[in-house]
Amino acid sequence: MGARAVGLLAGAYLCAMLPSLAWGQTDSAHQPAVLDAHPVGKVMTVTGAAHIEHATAIIVQAKLPTDDTAQTKVGDLVYRGDVIQTGVDGTLGITFADGSSFHVSANARMEVDEFVYDPNGNSNASLTKLVKGTFTFIAGEVAHTGDMKVDTPVATMGIRGTAPRVEISEDGTTKFTTLVEQTKK
Repeated sequence: MGARAVGLLAGAYLCAMLPSLAWGQTDSAHQPAVLDAHPVGKVMTVTGAAHIEHATAIIVQAKLPTDDTAQTKVGDLVYRGDVIQTGVDGTLGITFADGSSFHVSANARMEVDEFVYDPNGNSNASLTKLVKGTFTFIAGEVAHTGDMKVDTPVATMGIRGTAPRVEISEDGTTKFTTLVEQTKK
């Protein structure tokens, strides 16, 4: 077998292995349902050190940072499979396509495992994994027209339209509170 044939076979094998390689980089317990280049959210605010690791960068050619130390900035897009991390002085605000919004505190880690939203559909779904840090979020349309779930080290919450706050400490201790809207007169 010639060198060219061996190269082609090795390339075909590598291409077949790419989805599992990308999954291994997310450090997630769940493989993303479908790896694609369709953004599901956008960074609206950022202060200090914040970084988004794009799991789909290997699969899809898109304008994604290739430098693991690249600073996230306002306007950066968020994709399914992404891992969001903030440093000791970092915070991040993300708005998703359905109107859901997350505020991520300093020293936090969040994974976007699944996000499917069709404004005309009723089979929408999202699964966000909160690993450590403090998060506040407001549920969007997925909570009303599908299945919005937020996973933590101690429980998975089914969200139907509320504004929770979740604190996850380094040792995995988790506190949940719900923000209550005051009745307006």
